[in-house]
Amino acid sequence: MKKILVANRGEIAIRVMRTAKKMGIKTVAVYSEADRNAPHVMYADQAVCIGPAPSNQSYLKGNKIIEVAKSLNVDGIHPGYGFLSENADFAELAEKNNITFIGPRSKAIKMMGDKLAAKDAVKDYNIPMVPGVDRAVTDPAEAVQIAKDIGFPILIKAAAGGGGKGMRVVEKEKDVEEQMKRAISEATSAFGDGSVFVEKYVTSPRHVEIQVMADSHGTILHFFERECSIQRRHQKVVEEAPSAVLTPELREEMGQAAINVARSCDYLGAGTVEFLLDADHNFYFLEMNTRLQVEHPVSEWISGVDLVELQINVARGEKLEIKQEDLKINGHALELRVYAEDPMNDFLPSVGNLEVYKLPVGKNIRVDNGFVEGMDIPIYYDPMLSKLITYGSTREEAIELMIKAIDDYHIKGVQTTLPFGRFVCEHDAFRTGNFDTHFVKNYYSPSLLEDQHIKEAEIAAKIALKQYLADQKLLRLPN
Repeated sequence: MKKILVANRGEIAIRVMRTAKKMGIKTVAVYSEADRNAPHVMYADQAVCIGPAPSNQSYLKGNKIIEVAKSLNVDGIHPGYGFLSENADFAELAEKNNITFIGPRSKAIKMMGDKLAAKDAVKDYNIPMVPGVDRAVTDPAEAVQIAKDIGFPILIKAAAGGGGKGMRVVEKEKDVEEQMKRAISEATSAFGDGSVFVEKYVTSPRHVEIQVMADSHGTILHFFERECSIQRRHQKVVEEAPSAVLTPELREEMGQAAINVARSCDYLGAGTVEFLLDADHNFYFLEMNTRLQVEHPVSEWISGVDLVELQINVARGEKLEIKQEDLKINGHALELRVYAEDPMNDFLPSVGNLEVYKLPVGKNIRVDNGFVEGMDIPIYYDPMLSKLITYGSTREEAIELMIKAIDDYHIKGVQTTLPFGRFVCEHDAFRTGNFDTHFVKNYYSPSLLEDQHIKEAEIAAKIALKQYLADQKLLRLPN
């Protein structure tokens, strides 16, 4: 493999290119008109504009991307995450044009992209499932009967897609019909597929996922777990590895379950198997993400591997040289997704110009970044600016370093999730590991963040006054 096209933008495009260059592989960037001067365009060996700013006219144009790849004699396409990364048709199109898709085969993407098909695929492996039905439900009366059988609260969930869309928690029988209609409508709008299913809603759940990697020679490895329970609108903001609550025995059990999920669909490459962990630490299979995850850096840091390098090696037919028993957890890593969002206003996107944009630097601090000072934040794409990752020999070290790194990350012009990240890291529930996916609902409010700002301002003012008085005293001293 001599040349790779990265069918993505921002920090993930640069992150993939960095490893490709390290491996001596040439890189091709594709970009929309809005991203003409973006860092990923400048970083690549070659770059081609593929259309106007909206993603459905540029980054989602699979045929156009394949055309560019063929014209530049590209050997492989890395999709990153988002956009076409879990599009089975795009993977198949690459395969038909003799271009290596650096990801799973199209069949596995299709199977795991449908939650009902995924449940069906793994049922022979005795992997724990949340109680419910593993088929599409369209009749509210049937949903009510299912709910009575498994008990309220229930979760009505889209069979296709994710990101919290087409998902409704229902606590009472009278609300089932209305919430089901809403879930079906939202799923149809978001994914073009209104299929929903019904399952028991796990109260106080933790979101724990296992990183896997599979080659074409029958080897499947897991690279331990990531804790992803700090979320807003069902989307992750803070992730860490390892989880603070898994025992070695539970880790091994979940790791083997994840390997079996990958085996059930003849998986190839990097993937993530997601589980719900209940208050009693029972785990249930949720879904499989057939791509590299946003939060993959925390797994890289604790396991000492470059997951993108392994992806590329596996895609070109190489055998994984690592054995499961060789993999050990070293230290602790924490990641904050730095979104251009306003945590004081329900995390709504914050559009503007990056008047100041200075990244933190230092030992055990990593920033996977896609922006530079002076850039505008495009309104067309996900508002993530970067990922801030810290590492320590202990969880406490990683948290303290994250707080310092947040303080050293200077951004003016847009609101970001940096203050929220600091709030999380300083909260007792997070520091003790006693939290679940309801952290934001249970503990966070804009007023608490405002109180934190006021206290910090008061402390800064007192320090400034103390320094001023000390300076004045020095000036009054006789020569």
